[in-house]
Amino acid sequence: MGASSGTTVAGQANGVRGTNSSHLYGPTFICLDSSYNLYVADSDNHRIQFWSNGASSGTTVAGTAMSMFTGFSGSANNLLNRPYGVVRDPNSGTIYIADYSNHRVVSYVTGASSGTIVAGGNGPGTNNTQLRNPAGLYFDSSTNSLVIANYGAHNIVRWVLGANSWTLIVGSINGSAGNTSTLLNYPTDVTFDSMGNMYVVDMFNHRVQFFFEGQMNGTTIAGVTGEIGNNATLLNFPVSIVLDTELNLYVADMYNHRIQKFPSYLLRSLLI
Repeated sequence: MGASSGTTVAGQANGVRGTNSSHLYGPTFICLDSSYNLYVADSDNHRIQFWSNGASSGTTVAGTAMSMFTGFSGSANNLLNRPYGVVRDPNSGTIYIADYSNHRVVSYVTGASSGTIVAGGNGPGTNNTQLRNPAGLYFDSSTNSLVIANYGAHNIVRWVLGANSWTLIVGSINGSAGNTSTLLNYPTDVTFDSMGNMYVVDMFNHRVQFFFEGQMNGTTIAGVTGEIGNNATLLNFPVSIVLDTELNLYVADMYNHRIQKFPSYLLRSLLI
């Protein structure tokens, strides 16, 4: 920590957007493999780009970018419509993509030219066979399932691969938003620590919620419920999170245009 500037590892350093292999257009979520290769949800190009460590251009591994100004979207199995979350099974190499505007999650095996719907895909909705604008994903290898930040339904759900429906983890089962400790308001991302505790970005409540394993009552560990600001304790539409090996929490604070680090010792003090 302490660096004052970043290095461009994908896309153009001057901020120019585009559809060719060396450009991106509205990237949202990313995933790293064990070799530090990068998978980028190139959302406004409606594709996933694979960027080898140190490469100057990417390869499209899901979706396509065809037009002069933007990618080609659609609902066919070889197309995406604003992909957001992307995660990878480290054993098989299969990637899973939250196909936000198609209200589904699709999988792509290595080298495939089209995907397979593994969750949702039957229109937007709040029943347990549907998704509504899925955003962040977490692949749980221990249960062979995906944990989905079901943005438009205001909940976090688990979809076991091969199943036809989800089970509720936290939030409203009927798609209601709220700001209490058991409700969410447009969640965008989800992750877990090694003890099975869950962290959720509750975007429109401007907070990050912590849930002990198996619990549906959350504790706010970053931000203040319903308050927008740019001081050290507030967030402004947080969008994604990551934990490091020491359980420090990093939050992409979207409209404050910054990444905030919350040290693990401070987080522990909130949970005592």
